[in-house]
Amino acid sequence: MFDAALAQVATALRPARDPWWVIGSAAVRLHGAETSVADIDVLVSARDAARLLGAWPGAVTIGAASNRFRSSPFARLNGAALPVEVMADLELCTDGVWRRVSPATRVAVAGVFVPARDELAAILRAFGRGKDLVRAALLDRRVA
Repeated sequence: MFDAALAQVATALRPARDPWWVIGSAAVRLHGAETSVADIDVLVSARDAARLLGAWPGAVTIGAASNRFRSSPFARLNGAALPVEVMADLELCTDGVWRRVSPATRVAVAGVFVPARDELAAILRAFGRGKDLVRAALLDRRVA
C-alpha cells in the first residue's frame, strides 16, 4: 500500500509548478527508518494545492488550523492507497511566533521528494510532538 500511495502522490503532483515534499512518517520511512505510516503528508504551495484538490478523483476534506499548525489549506484526500494530507504553505507556531516550514533541501526518493535526512529530523524536532521526536531519533540513529 505504501508504494502504491507514493506512486499516486507522484502522479498527482507531476504538474506541480513549485517545489513540494513528502514529510512526516512517510519521509522517515523513505530515508530507511522503520516506522509505521498511516498517511502521506505532502507539503506544497497554495497554488499547487488548489490544482491538486480540484483534480483529485476521491473525496477531499478541508481541515481547520490548530494553535500549533496552520496551512492554507489543510486537506485530507481519500481514494489513494493511503490517505494523503496536503499542507499548503504550512506554518508552525513556536513561542507565539508563526514560522513557515520551508525545506531548503529536496531529495528524490522512490518518485517523490523529501527533505534531506538531517533537515527532516530538524523539522520533526521543531514540530515537537512525541511521535515526531521519536521519528527524529530514528533518523539520528540511522546516521550514527
